[in-house]
Amino acid sequence: MVSSPVTQQNRRGPGRPAKRKGRRARKIVIVLLVLAGLLVGADFALAAVAEHTVSQKAREQLGLTEDPSVTVHGFPFTTQALAGEYRHISVSATGVPVQDTLRDVGVRAELRGVDAPLSDLTAGNVDNITISDVEGQVRIKDSDMANVDPLDKIENLRIAPSTEDYVHHGDEPNVEENLSEEENKKDSSSTGVRLSGEVQIAGDRVEIVAFAIIDLDGNTVRISPQRLEFGNGEERTVVPPEVQKVLLPNFEADISTGSLPFTVTPTAIEVEDGAIVVKGTAENVRFSGMSGN
Repeated sequence: MVSSPVTQQNRRGPGRPAKRKGRRARKIVIVLLVLAGLLVGADFALAAVAEHTVSQKAREQLGLTEDPSVTVHGFPFTTQALAGEYRHISVSATGVPVQDTLRDVGVRAELRGVDAPLSDLTAGNVDNITISDVEGQVRIKDSDMANVDPLDKIENLRIAPSTEDYVHHGDEPNVEENLSEEENKKDSSSTGVRLSGEVQIAGDRVEIVAFAIIDLDGNTVRISPQRLEFGNGEERTVVPPEVQKVLLPNFEADISTGSLPFTVTPTAIEVEDGAIVVKGTAENVRFSGMSGN
């Protein structure tokens, strides 16, 4: 019996099912990737809706002209939304007015352990939203501080951090003005501050530097100047005692920070280049108390 010859067509036959399986597998992978992309997109879209709702309500309570920035941390958002429990939400705003003096206060709040039922959130109802822990802070720029009496008499007011030791003893040798990184991060209700600007003396504009202790008394920042120096570029000249008595009151001021968000109690103050930051914490508060009133 003569066997039939093996042709090219016969050789290709067994490979076809494998190719079909490969194409089917690729289609399944593509479909899964598309579905995953749609789910991720839907998750981000839902998070954006929630952030917008919180932002609008925060705008109303803080009396802002623009929506503050709101970020819901953690992924996926959908699982947090369905459970009505959010691990971490950040809210920040600038241009917050305080009384009739400060117009550009920065407010920031870190909310942890937020309980917000999805039905309330989508309906824009924030009255029932509760928060386990809040870290709040307000940031006051030196340009805003320049509106406070009597600091408004100083031209080009600038502030910078200093140490309490340097404030009291900076005219003595071997006393360092710069804070170490560890000291700068330490929470305290008082610290040193360096204020500088120009004042008019006998018709001349003179650069003057004041070294002061800044204390936190409730919602009030109290600036108590201790000594002065005349400035001339990098050179400094100690101001005579009799002149200091006349000029020191120009740097003495009480600044109301207003209420921190979420009824946070102010507990610490620090000085940055160009700003004062007041911090505090609170527990078990409601989102409806964001304005601090």
